[in-house]
Amino acid sequence: MAEPTVPADALARAAALRAQIEQANYRYHVLDDPDLTDAEYDRLMRELEALEAEHHALASEDSPTRRVGARAHGGFAEVRHAIPMLSLGNAFEQEGGSERERFREVAEFVRRIEQTLQRDELVFSAEPKLDGLAISLRYEHGLFVQGATRGDGETGEDVTANLRTVRAIPLRLRNGKDQDESLKLRGKGWPDVLEVRGEVIMLRRDFEAFNEYARKHDEKPLANPRNGAAGSLRQLDPAITAKRRLSFFAYAIGAVEGGELPPTHSATLQQLREWGFPVSPEVDTARGFDGLIAYFQRIGAKRDNLPYDIDGVVYKLDDYAGQREMGFVSRAPRWAIAHKFPAQEQTTRLLDIEVQIGRTGAATPRARMEPVQVAGVTVTYATLHNADQVARLDARIGDTVIVRRAGDVIPEVVRVVQELRPEGTVPWAMPTHCPVCGSALLREEGAAAWRCSGGLICAAQRKEALIHFAARRAMDIEGLGERFAEALVEFDMVKTPADLYRLGVDDFVDMKQRADEREPAPAKAGGTTPETVKAGKVATKWAENLVDGIAASKHTTLPRFLFALGIMHIGESTAKTLASWLGRLDFVRNTPAPVLRLLPDIGGEVADSIEGFFAQPGNQQVVDELLAEGIRFSDETAPSPKLRGKLDLANLLDMAPIGQLGPKRTRLLAEHFPGLQQLRDAGAAHWVVAGLSQAAAVNLANFLDDGAASAQLDRAEAAMRRLLDAIPAATAPSGLPLEGQTIVLTGTLQSLGRDAAKEKLEALGAKVSGSVSKKTSFVVAGAEAGSKLDKATELGVEVWDEARLLALLEQHGAAA
Repeated sequence: MAEPTVPADALARAAALRAQIEQANYRYHVLDDPDLTDAEYDRLMRELEALEAEHHALASEDSPTRRVGARAHGGFAEVRHAIPMLSLGNAFEQEGGSERERFREVAEFVRRIEQTLQRDELVFSAEPKLDGLAISLRYEHGLFVQGATRGDGETGEDVTANLRTVRAIPLRLRNGKDQDESLKLRGKGWPDVLEVRGEVIMLRRDFEAFNEYARKHDEKPLANPRNGAAGSLRQLDPAITAKRRLSFFAYAIGAVEGGELPPTHSATLQQLREWGFPVSPEVDTARGFDGLIAYFQRIGAKRDNLPYDIDGVVYKLDDYAGQREMGFVSRAPRWAIAHKFPAQEQTTRLLDIEVQIGRTGAATPRARMEPVQVAGVTVTYATLHNADQVARLDARIGDTVIVRRAGDVIPEVVRVVQELRPEGTVPWAMPTHCPVCGSALLREEGAAAWRCSGGLICAAQRKEALIHFAARRAMDIEGLGERFAEALVEFDMVKTPADLYRLGVDDFVDMKQRADEREPAPAKAGGTTPETVKAGKVATKWAENLVDGIAASKHTTLPRFLFALGIMHIGESTAKTLASWLGRLDFVRNTPAPVLRLLPDIGGEVADSIEGFFAQPGNQQVVDELLAEGIRFSDETAPSPKLRGKLDLANLLDMAPIGQLGPKRTRLLAEHFPGLQQLRDAGAAHWVVAGLSQAAAVNLANFLDDGAASAQLDRAEAAMRRLLDAIPAATAPSGLPLEGQTIVLTGTLQSLGRDAAKEKLEALGAKVSGSVSKKTSFVVAGAEAGSKLDKATELGVEVWDEARLLALLEQHGAAA
């Protein structure tokens, strides 16, 4: 306990610092939910160390400066380390001119060892300071028997079962004495007892993959890779740990019995490598102060490109004899020190939350902040990932936030400092319209992503929209690849796909010249580029072909055109469904979502996406412009007669969310009332007579009294009537020869190609599926057919060869 001679203000400040640091230790080491940045934690610790150095009576065994971390979590058995796992002193860059002034703590570290050992030109082992969870691995007679966390340095947690799931950790060490050559491992002569210490980490790519999965499934993302490693290793169920990708690097040894190791640390690490332990490839040796600083700067320059996070480098006197002579002070070795980089997390103020629109229309909230130095880089903007993440953080304009920058990853806001929140802040909400083009922002059902619905007119999406529009399975514009699409957008020659049809040969030649001036193409063997220069003139054949290809694309099919528009969730199959059931483009673009949901394989999310796309005036205008440029469809027909049975009052009411009004009762209403107006005119009393319960009648009346809901139902009924009027009264079912059959194509079809075969089979009424089941009618197997053929054989599904398929197509006039 501190003596009374210590000033009262120093006593109070020391007590406050200890409480804050211990709380931070608990949150960091036990809860894996830190509330302080590394920079703030280091500042508090250094202030306490300075106080204790100035007032020696303040020093006590329970001070955080005498501890390594928090006590072990109660969920695991305790393990007492045979040799304590010690912490390291830290060195930071200071203000100054010369390197020795800026890195004076490192210079003092080297000078102390030189003076104590009476040596010049000391050799050190230098290695990255990994940002993970320190662990100890015990091997007995070459077998892994126990693994423990560092804990408080004296006692850790037994996490053996979880560590066994980390593939980088060898479970058995083998040597040259093994008789089976296939079992020999890299080395020999390991001790009877060997304790290896190192760091369990989560690589950046694994951290990003985990967080991407978490955000998609509405789970809590990890704050940083260190939390990922610690949290995964402390799962009480090893099966959960096994599902997360953890890595490990060895960096030291502990207890050794019944054997000897090399006399230097660097040679020991090499020996561990030979026994199968991963060791960071960045480990090296350095001589004297100049060598250490050169290493520090070299690793600092590579830091952003390393596959894992580091927060500094560690210097260790290389020879063990010198280490033993230097000894320890305050439970930290005098022969090692951690040289810390500038913190990768900092605190700043959130000025605004803006929305960025990506190339595919994804709307991503972005934080604009007061500029702050993070890991040596000035950061003004940071990602917030999605609206759900903003809500989870409860980030508000005016908040104090913690920003992290790890490697080349985009800076992100990882926490909000709730205690510093100013009064009057309000929760943030995603805007309703795109900040680029003004189109509606729509959220995908069951997903975190919001997207701009103005695909054809949104400048942020223009390049991707144009590439998709011209693709082979869409409008099939030969010659219009990614490079040309990018140039057309960059030079503002194409704002929407309709602009393509207004370009001539001169426009494309001009575009290519401008693109070549920006990025000159490599000259071919003769010093010129023949396709660009010919007989002293600019060649135009390629441009003429491209213009011809654009003109040829005007004659297409409705499914190709619908797919080319790039409507969210509309692939080739859905485009074909829309075309075959609705028949004409004007029905597709004017049919509301409730009616679209009546079509096979079109659910609520897809129907809402279609309606939302055509609800944007800009998209409708582009479609009109494309038609004005001469695009025509060879396959437009009347709506399918099969729609008749779906377009009635019963199905209309089934679409509406009306409580206690199921399909049986809606069918009863449809038998009594031909339409909505007759239903309204009849009133609730007649609905009860028709078979509704009193509760269902009340719910229906309330729904029809709701102006917006009732108006939507009216629009849906009007769309139904338009479709019914367009179906010829005497039209018989199509009678397509393969209607109702499901066919699977596998392997290489030499004559047709699978795309062409699929198109011809679908034209005959078949459904072409990508997987084999008991409901599959037959499988067409080409050359090198794989697992689908095996599945067909297993299920007893009929298998055809290509010749039989061609004969079928020829029989029905579809072979050409």
